[in-house]
Amino acid sequence: MTDPRQELVQRLFRRTGATYDVMVKVGTFGCDPVWKKKILARVPSDSRRVLDLACGTGIVTLAIARRFPQGRVIGVDITEEYLDIAREKAERGKVANAEFVHRRAEEAFFDEPFDCITASYLPKYADLKTLAQNMKRLLKENGVLVMHDFTYPSNRFVASLWEFYFKLLRTVGSRMYPNWRTIFHELPEVVRNTTWLPDLIALLRESGFTHITVERLIVGSAAIVTARNVRSTDRGPGESRRN
Repeated sequence: MTDPRQELVQRLFRRTGATYDVMVKVGTFGCDPVWKKKILARVPSDSRRVLDLACGTGIVTLAIARRFPQGRVIGVDITEEYLDIAREKAERGKVANAEFVHRRAEEAFFDEPFDCITASYLPKYADLKTLAQNMKRLLKENGVLVMHDFTYPSNRFVASLWEFYFKLLRTVGSRMYPNWRTIFHELPEVVRNTTWLPDLIALLRESGFTHITVERLIVGSAAIVTARNVRSTDRGPGESRRN
């Protein structure tokens, strides 16, 4: 039986690949490029193997590959349409050190471990317990994990602006981009109900990750979590926050 999370992703993102790069900027009020730069900045400078989970059209994957031309970057996603676009981008941009694999993040398996794992917009759709355990297996000792996703604003005023913007997307945006109608209508409820941030932190600790940090973005509308896969004898602080 297909996991309902996987069915949700397939329903939301069907036939949206051609406009994804535009809509991810529109849907985040222009914040997505800034958030992705923050993800890129957290990839260790000595990384040689990087895994980008839920890579979509390869925005982060290709940025990492360009930053580390001597390294190897693998993007994983469950949407073939998005992977085809990512491969076309890599070929067009002559990015030879990036590879794209059709696989679910929780089930990704590779023979060699990675220096860093990144993921953007994945946690709210994932089986976090299985994902945390798999990332632990996939990372080298001292490897770094960087995960990013939406969070529902706790500030009432900000939340009201957030709700208004999605109402605007449901009306105006759905007319301009009809393939995104399902996302505009269903994504707000997904974000309101997700508890990915505290759940992920707890599961990372349970799986043995340390040096966990959380950076809240745009007054609580998103967050970036970083963690390190270290030996138990080297464990440092459990969690810190940056606002």
